[in-house]
Amino acid sequence: MQITGQCHCGAISFTALVDPSRVIVCHCADCQVFSGAPFRAVLPVPAEQVQLTGTPTHYVKVAASGNRRVQAFCPACGTQLYASEADGPPKLLNLRLGCVAEREQLTPSVQIWGVSAMPWAGALEAVPLHREGMASPLMQPHAPG
Repeated sequence: MQITGQCHCGAISFTALVDPSRVIVCHCADCQVFSGAPFRAVLPVPAEQVQLTGTPTHYVKVAASGNRRVQAFCPACGTQLYASEADGPPKLLNLRLGCVAEREQLTPSVQIWGVSAMPWAGALEAVPLHREGMASPLMQPHAPG
């Protein structure tokens, strides 16, 4: 599947040929902190299948295990773009699903780091959902399909 994406301000954009069955939801504490959310969805893509326009800023995160990972983000707006290996040229880019235009079509196939998952995440379907902001009408729950 061909996808497109960009950071929030548009300074960095990309196209990529991806396998849509490889989407991962990660509940690890690092993904929670980096994304500012209770989990992060990523799509691993071989680096040679990604064409990037613009120059991201890189931050190298060192895990407790000693594993080093590059975190790439837009220097202007801060949008998280991808993570990759820190040693040598990247072989695999874990694209951040939030900046992918076609994210609605990319359903996660697996979740990892469940030990760090928020205990309320599975109950969100029962929480009232507004169409837009708090003043907008509530949406009807999705019917099982």
